[in-house]
Amino acid sequence: MSESLVDAAVVDGVMTITLCDEEHRNALSGQLIGELNAACDAAEADPSVRVVVLTNRGRVFCAGANLASASSQDGSDSEADPPDPVKLFGRFRRSSKPYVGRVAGHCVAGGMGLAAAMDVTIAADDVKFGFTEVRIGVAPAVISVVCLPKMRPADARDVFLRGRRFPAAEAARIGLINEAVPRDRLDAEVDAVVGDLRRGGPEAIAATKQLLLRVPAMEEDAAFEWARSLSSDLFAGDEAAEGFRAFLEKRPPAWAPTIESS
Repeated sequence: MSESLVDAAVVDGVMTITLCDEEHRNALSGQLIGELNAACDAAEADPSVRVVVLTNRGRVFCAGANLASASSQDGSDSEADPPDPVKLFGRFRRSSKPYVGRVAGHCVAGGMGLAAAMDVTIAADDVKFGFTEVRIGVAPAVISVVCLPKMRPADARDVFLRGRRFPAAEAARIGLINEAVPRDRLDAEVDAVVGDLRRGGPEAIAATKQLLLRVPAMEEDAAFEWARSLSSDLFAGDEAAEGFRAFLEKRPPAWAPTIESS
């Protein structure tokens, strides 16, 4: 049986998913993608999981495609179960739960898609990013779907066409990630993001993710009509009733973590 390439653990309502195929720089092999999808499926199915954090072990967050497998000419080294990056990259925005990227290693090619697909991504400021596909004769095609909406066209043309590597601070400046911080502050910053997300009601977080997904693609009149209906349903729900009571009683709502209530 193959050694696991992804580790998942749940502590206090937070599932941390760690890419741990250090030997292959956490390349997006069929096995790694399959295990990552399975971990995300488990997070979705577990009502106790409020937030998911995706991070890495080793010096590389994710090096993109498994080039050794992809370049096999006779098929002898090809994977029996080809990678499905479309399902992987597309699932995070549609999820009802928030995903946080903790980028503690270099991030290139397909790894850029993972970092950009998270709801919030924090990176150590000593890691490098890069859309390096053009330098091996291909293009950042699939990951462009999750990366381009976050970027100015001028920045996208620069980093896509030049194939250069750039620092985490630049990745934050052009909108691919949220923040680049000193490595010794990485855990504290990720913890702060997770803490904020856990203060939100689970149904409210899920509804907000639907807003972020659907409203930009709607015409204005349709967006207002849909958003008004969603707002009405939320205001009439049990979660909002608890939130209003907690506010008036000056106490944390029932869904807030115990540590915050103390």
